Amino acid sequence: MLRGLDISDMLIIERLELNFQPGLNVLTGETGAGKSILLDSLGFVLGWRGRADLVRQGAAQGEVTAWFDLTDDHPARAVLEEAGLPVGDELILRRINTADGRKTAWINDRRCSGEVLRALSETLVELHGQHDDRGLLNPRGHRSILDAFGNLDAARAKTRKAWSEMARLRKLQAAAIQAQEALREEEEFLRYAVAELDKMAPEEGEEVALDTKRRMMQSAEKIRADVVNAYEAMGQNGAEAQLADAFRWLDGAAERADGALEEPMAALNRAMIELDGAMDGVVAAIEAMSFDAGELEDTEERLFALRALARKHDIQPDALSGFADTLRAKLDTLDAGEADQAKLQADVAAAEAAYTAAADALSAARKKAATKLDKAVSAELAPLKMERAVFATQITDEPEGPEGRDAVSFTVATNPGAPAGPLNKIASGGELSRFLLALKVCLTQGQSGLTLIFDEIDRGVGGATADAVGRRLSSLAEGGQVLVVTHSPQVAALGAHHWQVAKSVTKGMTTTDVIPLDVDQRVDEVARMISGDTITEAAREAARALLNA
Repeated sequence: MLRGLDISDMLIIERLELNFQPGLNVLTGETGAGKSILLDSLGFVLGWRGRADLVRQGAAQGEVTAWFDLTDDHPARAVLEEAGLPVGDELILRRINTADGRKTAWINDRRCSGEVLRALSETLVELHGQHDDRGLLNPRGHRSILDAFGNLDAARAKTRKAWSEMARLRKLQAAAIQAQEALREEEEFLRYAVAELDKMAPEEGEEVALDTKRRMMQSAEKIRADVVNAYEAMGQNGAEAQLADAFRWLDGAAERADGALEEPMAALNRAMIELDGAMDGVVAAIEAMSFDAGELEDTEERLFALRALARKHDIQPDALSGFADTLRAKLDTLDAGEADQAKLQADVAAAEAAYTAAADALSAARKKAATKLDKAVSAELAPLKMERAVFATQITDEPEGPEGRDAVSFTVATNPGAPAGPLNKIASGGELSRFLLALKVCLTQGQSGLTLIFDEIDRGVGGATADAVGRRLSSLAEGGQVLVVTHSPQVAALGAHHWQVAKSVTKGMTTTDVIPLDVDQRVDEVARMISGDTITEAAREAARALLNA
């Protein structure tokens, strides 16, 4: 519940503090006195988007503070907790707008964003006027309004989820079909290339190994002769025999050398061992260099074939093996395409069936909610002197989408036998006000802790009809809080609390003030609303009659 509003340096308000009460609060005043400025200021502190030039001329900044009482189960508590802001029984909002347009906001003395303010405002205040900004007059918003009235969030979420899954699978199916068609276009190439690669069976690193082997075989003839000569020089007719003779001579003399030959003999022994190792390696090399001309020819043929195949596919020889795997995978995809397509088709059909079931259930729930809403609005129209008018929620088919297949529009027929049509095209100004009031009453039922603001909802009505509107507003305010900006004396007289908005000029500066009215002041204000600038005693008597009715 809105308990107070403190405004400083906003438009033509220099300083203003208002303390609101439960029940029906009415604000009256001459046209242009500044009633809309109060709503602009309240909207500013709530984070609503509005006019930019809010700071009073000559002031460095404008500031608005609003404070609310929160019940234990007030939905604003959940918003505060989610935003990590302090939660208590009192909620204080403060927002500053500097002259250069910078805005800063606080919730319970903690800095916050405009987005959090707007989320919070949806649980605190709802503004409604003849030029409704919530979408009551805009058919594009009627479906959401009906869903909110019927508590269809869960059914709509289920439909949206089913739509998303169906759209995802359809996209997958379309991509699979496109990929399959692209593969079919290169099927002949794929099958030929895979067969050719399988026949070649290239291995990673094979090209380098073949090239090395080929080079070795090409130079092996000359190399082998030199290596054989080296082996013979190291063998029994060469170094090996000479080392053996030397060791034998030293061994014979060792006993007479008194140990002087032990170290030379050990070194000679090590040399003979190393020589044996070298000779073994040379033998292995000689054997490796033994080949026939056919082996060289086979090696070159394989090497040249690998290189030619790599050039054909514009890749490196070492990449042929991986390339073959890639082409083979494409062929596998192509060959398995029909089975995959059949599974995808089955998945899409299942998703479409799930969406259809969810959309059908949502449509049925909307039709049930529409019947309930029509009946509720009709019940509200009778006390508003529109018992012959007909309100109907029309549900027609539209292309399927995330929120079902229903187009929803609110229509009215103001007189029996008259054609029904859109709300804002059929009803006159006064009728439109009453239709919107009846609809608003139905849509706000069950919304606890919400302050309802009606901005000139009674425009275009008078007499008994205005009295009926006032009584409905008074009834709506029971147990809650309603603020009404009105030009109707009948509505003003039914307020539990009354403020007069007045404009004055002091030293060339125009300012707006809001004055709480006592009993006598209310009589004069209602009398002014009845008779105009000149308040007659007859007007006062009429005002007293309205206030005491």
